[in-house]
Amino acid sequence: EEERQLQANKRDFNLQFEYANNSIKTSKYNFFTFLPLNLFEQFQRIANAYFLFLLILQLIPQISSLAWFTTVVPLVLVLAVSGVKDAIDDFNRHKSDKQVNNRPVQVLINGMLKDEKWMNVQVGDIIKLENNNFVTADLLLLSSSEPHSLTYIETAELDGETNLKVKQALTITAELGEDLQKLTEFNGEIKCEAPNNKLDKFTGTLTLQGEKYALDNEKMLLRGCTIRNTEWCFGLVIYAGPDTKLMQNSGKTTFKRTSIDRLMNVLVLVIFAFLALMCLILAIGNGIWEYDKGYYFQVYLPWAEGVNSASYSGFLMFWSYVIILNTVVPISLYVSVEIIRLGNSFYIDWDRKMYYPLNDTPAQARTTTLNEELGQIKYIFSDKTGTLTQNIMCFNKCSINGKSYGDVYDLSGQRIEINENTEKVDFSYNQLADPKFAFYDHSLVEAVKLSDVPTHRFFRLLSLCHTVMPEEKKEGNLVYQAQSPDEGALVTAARNFGFVFRARTPETITVVEMGETRIYKLLAILDFNNVRKRMSVIVRSPEGDLTLYCKGADTILYELLHSSCESLKEETTEHLNEFAGEGLRTLVVAYKNLDEDYFQDWIRRHHEASTALEGREDKLSELYEEIEKDLMV
Repeated sequence: EEERQLQANKRDFNLQFEYANNSIKTSKYNFFTFLPLNLFEQFQRIANAYFLFLLILQLIPQISSLAWFTTVVPLVLVLAVSGVKDAIDDFNRHKSDKQVNNRPVQVLINGMLKDEKWMNVQVGDIIKLENNNFVTADLLLLSSSEPHSLTYIETAELDGETNLKVKQALTITAELGEDLQKLTEFNGEIKCEAPNNKLDKFTGTLTLQGEKYALDNEKMLLRGCTIRNTEWCFGLVIYAGPDTKLMQNSGKTTFKRTSIDRLMNVLVLVIFAFLALMCLILAIGNGIWEYDKGYYFQVYLPWAEGVNSASYSGFLMFWSYVIILNTVVPISLYVSVEIIRLGNSFYIDWDRKMYYPLNDTPAQARTTTLNEELGQIKYIFSDKTGTLTQNIMCFNKCSINGKSYGDVYDLSGQRIEINENTEKVDFSYNQLADPKFAFYDHSLVEAVKLSDVPTHRFFRLLSLCHTVMPEEKKEGNLVYQAQSPDEGALVTAARNFGFVFRARTPETITVVEMGETRIYKLLAILDFNNVRKRMSVIVRSPEGDLTLYCKGADTILYELLHSSCESLKEETTEHLNEFAGEGLRTLVVAYKNLDEDYFQDWIRRHHEASTALEGREDKLSELYEEIEKDLMV
């Protein structure tokens, strides 16, 4: 298909295009194709093919020197062992397919939500997903329970990242809410690209009542994601089953061969050559003897029927010797290796050190073909933290207004190593503190309690400048969902020191400062990206003051500071180098008070830039640069 066209809620209209429905298949064989396909795969092994060839030779009476079943029995045994193993692997694939295809989901049919199996969902259906549900197919997000129809998803199954991503519906569809009547009447027509495997891009248009709206990846929920922190959301199925990005990315199940397999094939070929050489010498010897002696000896040793020359006799003798000497070829080697691998995979499953008690997850050898390759791994090349290590961040140290906090000193002023016996700071005065948070330097709590202005400003910044989502299941029991563990650690630190980030809406942030609830108006978020390496928020305090708070990489932020910060900057740099020398991850925070008139002009230009169709990114980053300067560290 060139491009995909579909209408919401119109099954009859969408059927004419014959799009795939939502059932998936990852298995290689079914009941009828198993034997032919599996045998075809197995005879690609040289030894198996060789024994089949021997069997054919043994069925020719002129050259047969051994009974045929001497070859059949070992061959059948080898094929059976491998076949059973492949069958079990494939049976497990069938089982997981069946389990996935039969998951229930609520589909909107004739104005009612009905429970359907995943495999019966079709392109153009509107479905309802609830918190912690898996996304059924690739959907266009229509509306959700959150303000502005935001929906939070976890994409771990697609890209391995556990932090939450946020998706937002079009304003025009967000108005549908959960009104089943309106959703049933929704008859938007969608034109979009053909199914492909690019996870990060999607282009399409929605035509509704003659108006056209642009669709991009920010409005798509992909199969394989999980809905989080969102009570419910409605989506329109765009791609289903094998057309989803997840399935487009899973290649065909290939038949993998290890280096030992290849080595064995080479060895067997060498042995073949050796066997052929032996048989050739023996056949030539036979020919010479028959020509020289046997020809006159026929009275006692008559030639077989149809043999009328010594050379023909030698030719037949060649094949007879191939049969007699067949034990030279080590077919049992393949079986031995298969059985060793099978045993080996049990050892992987039973490995105590690869068992993860927190989730009760043992290691799982899903295929037995590659075991010995694993044992040969010497070096692993990997990207940043979090791939091979657990990406867990804790707030360790900070430097506020030129004073460093986080180390513990004894009475004589010597620094003490922190261990489990070191006395922790007692946060019990703060009802909303996180009990798992540990900090050892008591002087920082004292500074907070004495209402030290820079310290308060530092923690206020940490509690406002972030994209964390709070979840409060029970009163006072706060759980933060952060897009990165660094953010979670910083907001948790602010929370324990008495600046508790409590709630957010798209327009406000609620912080409990030293027990007093304050609501800040959130006027703009200047997003983090890999080029800027910083993020800022502009907030208006309950008193009406405008402030820009910024946090980011030290190298970048130092360029943006006001000239009055020079001496403080030097002190802070010393502390930073000290922290970095201990292997800690560091960042710098800064603020700036804004002028009302200038800000009103800036926010107007910001709005124009953020709705521009051409060069939106560049215009926004220019505006960000303009306002993020002359900051105070």
